Amino acid sequence: MAALLAVSGVGFAASAAQASPLHLPKPGEPDFGPNVTIVDPSWSVADINKALAAAGGESEFSTNRHAVLFQPGTYGSATGTDGSTQPTADLVNGAVGYYDQVAGLGASPDDVTINGAIHSDGQANHQAMPWAGGETALTNFWRSLSNVKINPIQKATEADIQANTYVDGEFPGVIPGVFTEGDADAGQLTWAVSQAAPLRRVDVAGNLSLFPRFGGYSSGGYLADSKVSGQVISGSQQQWYTRDSSIGSWNGSVWNMVFSGVQGAPAQSFPTPPMTTLATTPVTRDAPFLYYSGGQYRVFVPKARANTSGVNWSTDASAGRSLPISDAFIAKPSDSVQKINSALAQGKSLILTPGVYRYAQPIEVKRADTVVLGLGLPTLVPTRGNAALTTADVRGSVISGITVDAGAKKSAVLIQLGSRHGDSGRAHESQASDPALLSDVFVRVGGAEAGSVDTAIEVNSSHVILDDIWSWRADHGTGVGWTQNTANSGLVVNGDDVTATGLFVEHYQKNQVVWNGERGTTVFYQSELPYDVPNQAAWTDRSGRTARDGYASYRVGDRVRTHTAYGLGVYSYFNQGVDIVEASAIQGPTAPDVRFADMVTRFLDGSGSITHVINDQGAAVRLAQPGEDANVVETSYLTSN
Repeated sequence: MAALLAVSGVGFAASAAQASPLHLPKPGEPDFGPNVTIVDPSWSVADINKALAAAGGESEFSTNRHAVLFQPGTYGSATGTDGSTQPTADLVNGAVGYYDQVAGLGASPDDVTINGAIHSDGQANHQAMPWAGGETALTNFWRSLSNVKINPIQKATEADIQANTYVDGEFPGVIPGVFTEGDADAGQLTWAVSQAAPLRRVDVAGNLSLFPRFGGYSSGGYLADSKVSGQVISGSQQQWYTRDSSIGSWNGSVWNMVFSGVQGAPAQSFPTPPMTTLATTPVTRDAPFLYYSGGQYRVFVPKARANTSGVNWSTDASAGRSLPISDAFIAKPSDSVQKINSALAQGKSLILTPGVYRYAQPIEVKRADTVVLGLGLPTLVPTRGNAALTTADVRGSVISGITVDAGAKKSAVLIQLGSRHGDSGRAHESQASDPALLSDVFVRVGGAEAGSVDTAIEVNSSHVILDDIWSWRADHGTGVGWTQNTANSGLVVNGDDVTATGLFVEHYQKNQVVWNGERGTTVFYQSELPYDVPNQAAWTDRSGRTARDGYASYRVGDRVRTHTAYGLGVYSYFNQGVDIVEASAIQGPTAPDVRFADMVTRFLDGSGSITHVINDQGAAVRLAQPGEDANVVETSYLTSN
């Protein structure tokens, strides 16, 4: 059993400590640094809400990171949460913002009960009223909520009230008044998000809304290992993936709703409505998490499981291994990567607490069953064209809860699992019973800062699970442009027996995904093609015998003989005013065991077209002309290849 290495960040979260009682580590407790706020039942609700407000107020590309962690207990008054009486003012109420992780520290989600709401709301742009296109959740990224039970009574926060006060003359057609995003119906929690905003191990004792209050756009999303006793309302969500959960019911669909192992999921009905429902998840491994039990902090690392359904909140030995944190080494981003790698080489695992880590060489995982766990979405940035993180071809390495930004000097790869031909000629050590895991791993090329890369994530090891991955070439922010944040592919899979559950890859300049390994499986795929293609010549695939217009988003190698994928959505928005064409959104060999089910292409806006869904199958999508049915012309569904 590996010991643990903890790495502490420094920064803005001191403001949360100033606003609320500071949880100082007791003798023998680990020191997670000032960016982690640990709440215990002695805190007043007012102080809890101040801490949540301080942690949840970052801008989209801030360099500050936060984690707010609740020790086991009950927080807030339950009066009124069942709807029988008016709720009291003594409710926990906080909005989760950018680079903000809120999590319980119980062994089970029900060990931390929140009476009130911890929510994510739409953002108003004050260019129109919110119900007239003036709100959105399309950029609600990089946040998470996990391991808590919520009895939802949700209200607008003070920041929400201030941000959503409309004044006379602000824009044409304004209606003066306060139109908050954070208010919700009694018994309903809002989690209006897009990519990189997972809900895990959450018990919602009521309804769950996944879109902004007034119906604005949203493009999520991911829910796993959770219970919702009431109804999940997806509303404007363009797509959503729910895995191994239990829900009362589901209401809503747009283009691509995928369920695997979900008790209470809607029946398979793709494409009318576009619901893809698998009775079980073929193989999964849940994310590791920090918890507090018996006066000690520990990390639970779930085992891999096959053909799963419903929640699994056990921390028994049969469900995984519990690592003591008493051996933890606490470091800071200013500590050298050599110091971290030395600890990893000695058999320690790694906890990265909130901060930005800039290193001239990669963090190197070389030993089996090593855990790398991020708190507060810590960010790795390579500074000399190096990778940010690499693993050897070993079994059971688990990497979870981190972001990676490409650096200004171009890297060949940012995250690499296993070497292309194995390490020094050794055979791969991966095992089906102990697969490697990337979970809640989010890569960015540009946006936060200038950066470029050839391949964002490269998987060379076999027996790997990719669970909730967003690999994003930025379409807005710093250093964004066709010749600036250059990046070929978001994911290349060379290993065999790799499974992706919840895969989001967007805006890369060639194939978004290249899958060369055998027996690969994907359950849910979402992709937007690059917006900024300057001309067709710059976006023509010449890798085969004949040139193809554009690059397929999801590309299975010509030599692959077995591959399966369910619920794939590929969207276009070529915004340069040029007639750009993609020959097909998905490309793969014609073989009996290369199977795709439930695919959709969608023309979002702009110009150009996608000619086929997969290979030469499926109708084209383009801008509907006057008199044409936009639902038919701009969306194409295909149930199988």
